[in-house]
Amino acid sequence: MKKRTLGIIPVLVLLLAFAGCKKEEAPQLPQQPQTEKITEPETETEPETESHEGETRSFYTGEWIDEKLAWNRPVAVMTENTKVTLPQYGLNNADIIYECPVEGGITRLMAVYQDYTNMEKVGNVRSCRLYYVYFAKEFDAVYFHAGESKYALPVLNSSYIDNVDGITGKGGAYYYRDNGRRAPHNLYTTGEKLSSAIKAYGYETKLAENYVPHYRFTTEDEPNLLKDGQKAAVVKLYYVDAKPWFEYNKKDGLYYRFEFGKEQVDGMDNSQLAVKNIIIQNCVSSLMDSSNGTLDINYMSGGDGMYITNGRAVSVTWRRESADDITRYYDENGDEIVLNPGKTWVAVCEAKKASGNIIYSTKNEFRQ
Repeated sequence: MKKRTLGIIPVLVLLLAFAGCKKEEAPQLPQQPQTEKITEPETETEPETESHEGETRSFYTGEWIDEKLAWNRPVAVMTENTKVTLPQYGLNNADIIYECPVEGGITRLMAVYQDYTNMEKVGNVRSCRLYYVYFAKEFDAVYFHAGESKYALPVLNSSYIDNVDGITGKGGAYYYRDNGRRAPHNLYTTGEKLSSAIKAYGYETKLAENYVPHYRFTTEDEPNLLKDGQKAAVVKLYYVDAKPWFEYNKKDGLYYRFEFGKEQVDGMDNSQLAVKNIIIQNCVSSLMDSSNGTLDINYMSGGDGMYITNGRAVSVTWRRESADDITRYYDENGDEIVLNPGKTWVAVCEAKKASGNIIYSTKNEFRQ
């Protein structure tokens, strides 16, 4: 029997045809070399500087304020400082606070405000002592008080200082009584009433063009660190009634005020009083009237004291050439001191009692 071979031939033909029809694979092209991504270096941008357009430095604090406010004449308001009057109102708005002893071991405060028109409550307001008139004059302030010692009356009735008395004359219209407290500890005023009084009395509302600022200030960028001064974490004052002291806070660089054993706060918002600068001014003192203990603080005597800021204290001397001049403070090199921008507390002390002022280097030292 013959082998059948015809079936193989078509299969071979088909295989050869398929092989002939298959396309040649395209040659592989070489890969493009990977190029490193070039990053443009970042250009350094200068830090944004704080804009103070429309502002200027305050004569009273050295801080930036609205330039429209800068030449406004300030007011000085007498404020009682006894336990029964606490809390006082408006003190945290003050640019400068003077504290002086009066009779009986108590002190009174004189708060100097340049921006006061929107204040809702100020005081309480109490009577004047003669030396306070001369301190108010240093700032060209309109002086607000409720009565006065008999020794101050001739000066207040003269043309020496513009003032508004809340007890006599038309001045009473610019104060009010708070019935929540008993007299005489309940007399207050407002920013609106202060402005209205100045207008009614016809007093000048602007500082003179030749006004000479009381203090010299550095800037926030170049603070006065008092590097050679002693450490001053706590400043305790000798005043026997309130027994006040200040404690330094490193976080914000301010001195916080305490008296009568606790924080001294502003009744407007319950915030504790705090200042950047403390000046202790020791003055010669005597009794003007032994029957009621009326003090005479000699604002012209010259003397020594301390300047305290940024957690340190240095010795100073002070002098005032005349009643129309301002008090100037000098360091141990004879250079006028330069304050840091911020609020200032001036503690006027009787020189013979100034040894009772104590500066502690740490808060623990104070509490021992």
